[in-house]
This record gives sequence, C-alpha cells and structure tokens, in this order.
Amino acid sequence: MTYRIVFSLFFGIILFTLPSEAARIGEVVDTNLWEQIVRFFSFRDRAVVMALIGSLLIGLNCGLLGCFMVVRRLSMIGDTIGHAVLPGVCLGYLFAGTRAPLPIFVGAILAGVTASYLLTAITSTTRIPKDAAMGIVLSSFFGLGIVLLTYIQRQPGGNKSGLDKFLFGQSAAVSMQDLYLMGAVTLFVLASLWFFHKEMLCFSFDSNYASTIGIPTGLVNVLQMTCLSFAIVVGIQAVGVVLVSAMLITPAATAYLVRERLPQMLRVSAILGMMAGAFGTFCSFLSTGLPTGPFIVVFATLIFIPTYLFAPRHGVLRKWWRNRSLQLRTARENTLKAIFHVFEKEGFVTEQVGLLELAQQRRQSEEEVMKSIKELEGSGFATVSGEQLVLTPSGYQRACEIVRNHRLWELYLVNNVDIAADHVHDNAEQIEHVLNHEMIHALEKELDFPETDPHGKPIPGWDDLKRGSSTDSLKPEGLGLASLYKRPFQGEDS
Repeated sequence: MTYRIVFSLFFGIILFTLPSEAARIGEVVDTNLWEQIVRFFSFRDRAVVMALIGSLLIGLNCGLLGCFMVVRRLSMIGDTIGHAVLPGVCLGYLFAGTRAPLPIFVGAILAGVTASYLLTAITSTTRIPKDAAMGIVLSSFFGLGIVLLTYIQRQPGGNKSGLDKFLFGQSAAVSMQDLYLMGAVTLFVLASLWFFHKEMLCFSFDSNYASTIGIPTGLVNVLQMTCLSFAIVVGIQAVGVVLVSAMLITPAATAYLVRERLPQMLRVSAILGMMAGAFGTFCSFLSTGLPTGPFIVVFATLIFIPTYLFAPRHGVLRKWWRNRSLQLRTARENTLKAIFHVFEKEGFVTEQVGLLELAQQRRQSEEEVMKSIKELEGSGFATVSGEQLVLTPSGYQRACEIVRNHRLWELYLVNNVDIAADHVHDNAEQIEHVLNHEMIHALEKELDFPETDPHGKPIPGWDDLKRGSSTDSLKPEGLGLASLYKRPFQGEDS
C-alpha cells in the first residue's frame, strides 16, 4: 500500500504548484466540449485538481473499506451510517455558524458513532433482526437530519450554507481544508490496514476463529467501524449521504466477482473506486450544476454490470454457458454409455449399433435419438451410415471412460461407504461426468485396481482406453473387452 501513499502525496505536491485560475470547478467550463476536455486533462485549474484529488482519495478509502463490509455481509451498514451522519453535519454547522470542515467532521463522526452504538444496542437487547434495526436507525437519523437541514435553510443566509450539497455530493465544493481532512483520513485508513491487515482479514472471514487464536475481535471491529465512519464522513462531500453506500459497496462487489483472495480484491476495489471518482469529477466538470455523486455511482454501476454478466468464474452468462456446456456434454456421454451397453449386451462382436436398438436402450423416440446422434457426429465421436452408427476411436475411448468412471464409483460406494449395491446407481450417474483422471487413478489405487463392479460387470481398464487411439479399435477382434464376456449381459445396465 506504500505506492498509494506516494500517489496521494505526489498529487498533493502538484496541487500546491498549480496556478489559481479558478475558485470553483463550476466556473471553469468553456463553451466548446473539446476545449473543456482539454482544459480538464491539462490540470491547469486549481479547483479542478482539488476536486479530482478529493474524489480519488474518497474512491480509495471507500474501495478499500467496502471490501471488508462485503466479506462480512454488512453492506447496508454503510448506508445506515451514511444517512445517520446528516444530523451531525447540521449540528456541526450550527455550532460553528459556518461551513467549516472540522466542526462538521466532528459532528458527523459523533452522529455516526452514536448510530453504530444504537444499532448494536438494538440488536443485542431485543429480538429485532439486524436489517430491521438498520432500517430504524437509518430512517430516524436521516429524518432528524432533514428537519435540521430545513431549519438551517430557513434561517437568514441559510440557503447559502451549501449543506444541501451533502445530500448528493459536489466535488466542486471541496476546499483546501477539506482536502487536508481527506488526506489525513486516507493516511489513517492506509496505516490501519497496513499494521492490522492480518487481524482484519481473519476477523472479517471468521470472527469466532479469530477470537480463538487470540485476536482482540472487539478492538478490530471498533477499528474497522472507525475507519468506515471516517471514510463515509469525508465521502459525503463528493458522493452525498444518499449515495455513499453505493460508493462503498459497488466497487467492492465488482472486485468480489473477479478476485478470490482479499488482498487482490482490495487492490481491484481501490482502483475501481478511484476510477469512479475521477469519472464523476470529469462529468461534473463538463456539466455545470450537476452533482458529482450520481456520476460516480453511475460509472461504478457501468463497471459492475458487465462484470456481473461476464466475470470469468462468477459471471451470470459465464455460469449459464458452463451449465449449458455441461448439460450438452452429459447428454453426449450418456448416449456414448448407452452405445457401450449395446456392445456389451451383444458380447462386443460388432462395431455398429442400429438406431432402433439405441432408441430402445435409451428409452427414447427415434427423433430424440437422432438428435443425440447428430451431437455425437458434430463432436467427432461417431459416424452414421443409413440406419447404423459407428463410433470413432475417440468416441469409443470416451465411452469406455464414462463406463469406467461409473463402475469404479459404484464399487467405491459399496466397499468404502457401505452403501448397498442396488442404491449406488443414481449417485454414480451424476458423478461419472465430473471425475477426472487424477480422481480415477486415486480410486483405482484405493480399490486395489479392481476388474469388476459390484454387479460383476468388467470395468474397462487402461488398455481398453488406449485402444481408442487405434483405428482398429472398433474391429470385433480389436475390442479388448470381448474376451471377458462368455455371454451377453442381462438385467439392469450400470
């Protein structure tokens, strides 16, 4: 995380060397869109750079701390604290009589801490579930904040207080004092994560285990909630109390879909949070009068949606494609297994299977069987000539593998799990399609390389699988299993 500190300090140094060409970001908008874009990326306006650095720091803080909330399944607590700080902001303004950052920060922190303690008290002393308690605290504090905000705006000069910017955020309102406060909070958050990273990681995944190994879970929880409160308070400046929870959760949820390990998740979430902050500032610069927060949340959501759909392991469409592929592969392998059973009943004396015979074996109509055969043909596992089907070498090999998987697993369940032989077929029907070579080899070693299954049927061995690579494997004399059969098998297939 050291590079993040250097990154923030670097932008801070740039800030103090820039000329002061504009007081606020809303005052630097030119008429021509291209000129506006060039002016933004030239970073020659002090207000633009201040707003950009503030949004980057907020995105960094929210991206990092949101990961712990997502892992702990406390995503809505950010929304609760975010809404609860509004009365503290108003009280800080009333105390100072002006929109000074420090009194507002202190008031917001006190309100956030009070809300978190009230939430803990409600859940620990009553039967009210946590989600209901969060709704009570959120609505109560936010309602009080709206009342105070309305009172302030009705006072002389109150409509110019700028407190309404805390509802939806406005990075243009970031002052130098605000930036100092954001920098201090960022350093505090980074230092906490740096020195207590292992404790926070263990506590977030399993608090009970963390307590058993001596981690002070109470202190770790307080530290996390303190960092979260600080990040929310400085975050409402750019995002607003209404949308700060989205800034906390959306980048973290996106990172959760693409990374399995928390350290990697933290990095991805922090980068996405800063990208969202920069995008919101840019759009707010181009569109005078529009708040920054909605743009930040929109960008974070636009990143989340394709990730939700196409993430390598957890994307919805990718999962659908994997499930669809598994279903098609399972159907092909079941057809191959049925062809093997036909060969087996006939004592492996032929290399062809009739479509009607296969339909009877599969208990399907000829139309359904024909569709399955076309799938085999398209996969290179079989060829069709008239009403006869012939397996290719790769088709024969895969058929032997599926039958071998099925019968080894049946034998394992009977011998090692003590399940009756007439109760293992259905389970083997499911597991046979997912066993890989390493698992099968382990099963063979565990079962001492058996030759027959619980029903007395031969289990195809490695020699039978190797014959699948030979173009002669499907000749009657090339079917190695034929020598094991004295007569065709009768009864239930397995």
